[in-house]
Amino acid sequence: MTGTFLAADLVNLALATPWTAEQAENTLRKHDIRWPELNRASSDALREWAQRVRHVFEVTDPEQRCLLINELLEEGSAGVHLTTHDGLRPHLHFTPDENDVVSRVKAVTAGGLAMFTVESEGQRLGVCLRAGCGTVFVDTSRNGRRAYCSTRCGNSDAVLRHRTSRRP
Repeated sequence: MTGTFLAADLVNLALATPWTAEQAENTLRKHDIRWPELNRASSDALREWAQRVRHVFEVTDPEQRCLLINELLEEGSAGVHLTTHDGLRPHLHFTPDENDVVSRVKAVTAGGLAMFTVESEGQRLGVCLRAGCGTVFVDTSRNGRRAYCSTRCGNSDAVLRHRTSRRP
């Protein structure tokens, strides 16, 4: 799930203005991406990648989502292999550790989205329904019906709908 949550956090970071290499590095560290240092070019490349990944969260059709993820895998994956580095339990890597940070992030996000999409049957990725929000999310709720990025957005939208319905 690391790649899926990292993808969402990078997409949401790209939504915020301005994107900075420092913020991106902090996001990578939060998800335990090794050697997360970015220069201007790699930061810009990562922002562009995040903007492409956003489309995966925006589509609702599972077939279209699979096509988009396949495009990301085509660009981001250099082959799948198992590893147990740093005392972690066995897990998949989609590119060699020796690759640069942008290549590794592309691989982990594309691979993570692919695995999550398989497990969630093409569902459970979305964009907050509150007008003007735009934050993407990974739905890990029990019923799989999450529509908002946060309780706050859900409550704000409910209040707005209530106020609108009471107007003459």
